[in-house]
Amino acid sequence: QINLAESGGGLVQAGDSLRLSCASAGGTIATYAMGWFRQAPGREREFVAAISRRGAYTTYQDSVKGRFTISADSATARLYLQMDSLEPEDTGVYYCAARYSDSDRSTPTMRWQYTNWGQGTQVIVSS
Repeated sequence: QINLAESGGGLVQAGDSLRLSCASAGGTIATYAMGWFRQAPGREREFVAAISRRGAYTTYQDSVKGRFTISADSATARLYLQMDSLEPEDTGVYYCAARYSDSDRSTPTMRWQYTNWGQGTQVIVSS
């Protein structure tokens, strides 16, 4: 059972960049499709980005396309989310998630599709 732990959140200004990291343990990251979700105060947890096992395919929420980049490093067993041109609307707790996958193309976008979750890291973007 893969365990996940996020880091890298913080307080930044609009237009700044942050890179979130998700350390994994107890599983081989290359066998999991992985994703990032976020939850703003008073709102539902929403999909941000996903990457297929082995990293060949990615999917993004429309509002972050061109600003965020998801990547995975099997050597370090880490998932990353590079966030550029941050906006106040990007504020929230960011969670990484994993789903064991037998497909090299699958990039799950629904919360219920993921079986393993981290505890989250807070991102606050001030205007």
